[in-house]
Amino acid sequence: MTENITETDSRHLPWDQPAGTGDRDGFAHIRAVEYGYLDETRHIYLDHTGAGLPARRQLRAQSERLTGGVFGNPHTDSPASTPTTALVDEARERVLRFADADPAEYTVVFTANATAACRLVGEGYPFRRRRAELLLTLDNHNSVNGLREFARARRAPTTYIPLAGPEMRVDEEEVARALRGRRGGRGLFAFPAQSNFSGVRHPPEWIARARERGWHVLLDAAAFAAANPLRLSRWGPDFTVLSWYKVFGYPTGVGCLIARKSSLALLRRPWFSGGTIQVVSALGRWHRLAEGAAAFEDGTLDFHAIPEVRTGLDWIESVGVEAVHDHVARLTARLLSGLARLRHGDGRPLIRLYGPRTTARRGGTVALNVLDARGLVVDERIVARDSSAAGISLRTGCFCNPGAGEAAFGIGAEALRRTGRDRGALTMEDYLSRLGLPSAGAIRVSVGLPSNTGDVDALLRFLERTYRDRTPSPHGLAPRDGC
Repeated sequence: MTENITETDSRHLPWDQPAGTGDRDGFAHIRAVEYGYLDETRHIYLDHTGAGLPARRQLRAQSERLTGGVFGNPHTDSPASTPTTALVDEARERVLRFADADPAEYTVVFTANATAACRLVGEGYPFRRRRAELLLTLDNHNSVNGLREFARARRAPTTYIPLAGPEMRVDEEEVARALRGRRGGRGLFAFPAQSNFSGVRHPPEWIARARERGWHVLLDAAAFAAANPLRLSRWGPDFTVLSWYKVFGYPTGVGCLIARKSSLALLRRPWFSGGTIQVVSALGRWHRLAEGAAAFEDGTLDFHAIPEVRTGLDWIESVGVEAVHDHVARLTARLLSGLARLRHGDGRPLIRLYGPRTTARRGGTVALNVLDARGLVVDERIVARDSSAAGISLRTGCFCNPGAGEAAFGIGAEALRRTGRDRGALTMEDYLSRLGLPSAGAIRVSVGLPSNTGDVDALLRFLERTYRDRTPSPHGLAPRDGC
């Protein structure tokens, strides 16, 4: 059985919820008090997978802390350094508690973002030909796809598990087959807890199955953690990567690698830097790395930002991760049903949806294209232009997930290989033409903690008013410079 990660604890109610009212009223209060800048600026923000938004209390907390004390570089002992070190250590403990990760088994490495956390694993993992390969789902962010270059450099193969069907999920038999490995080899298996393209949630049970067969597992939780509880002690991944601005908006520039201590010890860093060594000699040309997380935290940590991770986690947990999950699920259901009802006058659909049509085993990320009156895809640049003019923030393009995009748009492997072999000076339009694509990507709409039904309904009205029974002109669009 697949674990139902959509179950919630109905006893955990939102922050400051007035007595006798339901979750919706509690979130309306949160919107007004903590995210009032959205309504004050008449901004419809629907890009929560791209970045969360900070609560006003988070920003006040940092201001009060920095103006009420002195905090210096933590790499020493001094009246300024000691409180900084304590705050960073408290943030590590807070992260482990949030992730339900046993501190006896797991440690936290602070990084600039989830991408930097992936790089730490890729550059240090012992990939070897026929001994340790890389296994990826086709649905992966480019920060995870990039691990294949580390594997390639060590002559280790990379295998992709394909996506199946209109819901863009992975077939369980394909997973089982892939986990058997090539020639009995094993290595690193990496997949997202939730797709940043389609919103699909992939089963956490894969982790235990993979580890039983000798694989190490990297779980990309960047798109998952903002509205779902992490349960690392139950799931048991070796490595989990996160960017905290995805979860609660602020601070940016801080992510982390939550690693099993035993798995972290397997990584071999190809260099050292300030802050990562226990002892080093310049003339002797030798060094010894520090123990544990310190060996992977290059240079001086962002010691002003890292304490705000704790502030953000305190905020999210005061609302209740389960309550946020329910709130996002309700809004996603409203969005999906509203999109399905949008039609042109002749009955043709106005929207082409990619991924699940219901909220079962999916998050609040919805990928789509708009169809014109002829049934053809509207250039995503047109939607970006029109939505911006209407004060709506959403995401257009490829979303750094080429595998999911290739599956959604039905691009064959041979066409991709043939196009990739062309070493000429191709423009983005040349690539699209050779692949037979009408557009360079999709539209991504994603809801989060601050979102409300007014945001969803405003988007639906915008889509119907702007594109129903129309064929918008691409005139005046700026050239594409990439995807």
